[in-house]
Amino acid sequence: MQPEYEIVAAKINEIEAEMRRMGMWQDQPLTPEQLDFEKPFGMDKLALEQWLQFIFIARVREIIAAKGKFPSGSQVADQAFREWVMWGSRTDVEPLIQLLREFDALFGKSD
Repeated sequence: MQPEYEIVAAKINEIEAEMRRMGMWQDQPLTPEQLDFEKPFGMDKLALEQWLQFIFIARVREIIAAKGKFPSGSQVADQAFREWVMWGSRTDVEPLIQLLREFDALFGKSD
C-alpha cells in the first residue's frame, strides 16, 4: 500500500529544510555532464547531497504532483549512512539520516 501523498510531501519538506539548515543545498543547477551518471545514487558524478536535492527530492515531488505511483521501497537512509558515516565524509548528519530513515519507513523499509 502506498503512503499518503501529503505525508510523503511533508517528509520531503523536512528533508529539504534540514539540508538547507546544514548548508547542503546547492543554488546552482547541475550541469548536463553531472546528469549523465550511470551508478546508483549518481555516485560516479554527484555528491550524495546533490543526488538527494536534484534527483531524489525532485522525483518524489514529481510523483506527488502527478498523483503517481511511488516505488515499492526506499533505502536512501542506508546509502546516506554508508557514505556519510561509514566512509567518514561527514560527521553532522544524524538528524538528516533520521529523516531519511523516516522517509524509508513510509515504504515499509526501516532500520
